[in-house]
Amino acid sequence: MLVEVLTRLALIVALMVVLGVGVFAGRQRLVRTVREWPTRVKAIAPITVLLATVLLFNSVARQAVPELSWLRLIRKEITWTIYETEGDLILWLQAQATPEVTAYFSFIYIYGYVFLLIFPVVVYFLLPNTRPLRELFTAYTLNYTLGLVCYILIIAYGPRNLEPELIQALLYDTYPQYQHLTRQVNRNTNVFPSLHTSLAATVAFQAYRTREIYFGWYLLTIPLALSVALSTMYLGIHWAIDVLAGIVLGWIAVVLAARLVGRWSIYDAFADAGGLEAIPGGNRLRSLFGRR
Repeated sequence: MLVEVLTRLALIVALMVVLGVGVFAGRQRLVRTVREWPTRVKAIAPITVLLATVLLFNSVARQAVPELSWLRLIRKEITWTIYETEGDLILWLQAQATPEVTAYFSFIYIYGYVFLLIFPVVVYFLLPNTRPLRELFTAYTLNYTLGLVCYILIIAYGPRNLEPELIQALLYDTYPQYQHLTRQVNRNTNVFPSLHTSLAATVAFQAYRTREIYFGWYLLTIPLALSVALSTMYLGIHWAIDVLAGIVLGWIAVVLAARLVGRWSIYDAFADAGGLEAIPGGNRLRSLFGRR
């Protein structure tokens, strides 16, 4: 079932990306990218490797964190604090549920979210200047890093876990096949902040910074990012406070990425620390990047 869900996800998102490139990027950028892609790949390689490393570590750490007994001394459970602060907002949202609205937010939560994360990678790679893409990858890296710190220190269960008799798991009740996908990345205790929201907000904030290049994409990110944030609450997965924290995290990630990119080089820091000499093929990396 997981393979079937992943295959459908890949096909639908790929179709959306192709249509989006046709609408927002244009043929000239594609033609130029065919000539210049090796140079661009070299420019983004260091931050791409760092992002992949953080994603791998994050996936392992989020599964292992609940099993680490010493963390009980420093972790804080805030589920009831969240509920007492915002009350029955999620219950009210679900009272507005209709089959059509549930279908829309389920599509946004699964397909719209993945498209929102992948599409800017593609269209920013089509630009001769790799800075927007390096900033985006840096912001993704900061999201996952800061988010993991929150998940280690804070325990918070989602609305459907706190009040399963009142708040419905609309996504899984309507489309149970998606459980095979989400259980690969989600943990019940990791809801503060909402990473769905923070990453969607990151894309929207970065689209605002590049609005002079892709203005149509910037306009599209606003309803898409808002829909992703709303979907997490409507489907009973996150509290409103998780969503607000996610927006703040996304904003911090974009601001920090804008300050870090161009000012600090991962490659130079690694080389200065003697990292190139310590790994097989280090001299080859030096010649590829040609900075030292």
